[in-house]
Amino acid sequence: MEYLLHVFVLVCIYAVLTASLDILAGRTGLLSIAQAAFYGVGAYASALLAVRLGAPFLLTVLAGMVMAIVISLVVSLPSLRLQDDYFVVATFAFQMIVFSIFTNWMELTRGPLGIAGIPQPVIFGWHVNNHADFMLLAAGSACCAYVTVHRIARSPYGRVLHAIREDEVLARAVGKNTLYFKVTVFAVSAALAAMAGSLYAHYITYIDPTNFTVMESILVLSMVIIGGAGSMWGPLVGAAVLVILPEALRFVGLPSSVAANIRQILYGGLLVVFMILRPRGLMGKYAFGKGGTGK
Repeated sequence: MEYLLHVFVLVCIYAVLTASLDILAGRTGLLSIAQAAFYGVGAYASALLAVRLGAPFLLTVLAGMVMAIVISLVVSLPSLRLQDDYFVVATFAFQMIVFSIFTNWMELTRGPLGIAGIPQPVIFGWHVNNHADFMLLAAGSACCAYVTVHRIARSPYGRVLHAIREDEVLARAVGKNTLYFKVTVFAVSAALAAMAGSLYAHYITYIDPTNFTVMESILVLSMVIIGGAGSMWGPLVGAAVLVILPEALRFVGLPSSVAANIRQILYGGLLVVFMILRPRGLMGKYAFGKGGTGK
């Protein structure tokens, strides 16, 4: 039972992370390879504040989200002036820079040694110290993330994002400041990814740079593609599939080194199959095509 609860918690955390990318790539058409970087910013900010300063859980989560927003503005203002593949390259470069900082800034992040002893959450006297409690916290956080994304998508702001995704030139022609909308949605995406990172850090109670590599960003992108971009439940379905399916390898009896390689082959194989046979994913509204997304 504890193991099933653990898997469910991971599904919820990745669901938040996947929703953060879906609002950017699925609903706005901005394909980013930097989601794991903001995931890591939230995790490290939350962990450092909790371990070194003893800050309460909610404050550490908020601080991680604010830091991610500030960093997203610094990154997005120049990079969002780029188009299509050039923007993807810019986000990839940012991902590598952040990973290098996590790995080499020993005084702050302790580099490859990581940060241990991250306290479990305490929220208004509620001690989240078992799998069942954390399941409730993670599920509540996932619900908040999905409600946020859904309300944004159905608002006038969201309709402008959809217009940018379909035809940015036309959106500019009718007087919309598309740079403003892209910068702000990039900030929202970064904040949600940071929230997922904070949850992960306080759940696992240990983080190191290997949790936030470019492969993690590709995994999140795979979840969006397989679940389906631009739909309410697509990211959740994608997160569930790519968290639960590899866990099944544990019951086959393969050595961990072999299982890890098979997991990567599985991810790649699923991506190829879905891009060829069902580019809209399991529940998506849009297919990934030219420039990252397309109908």
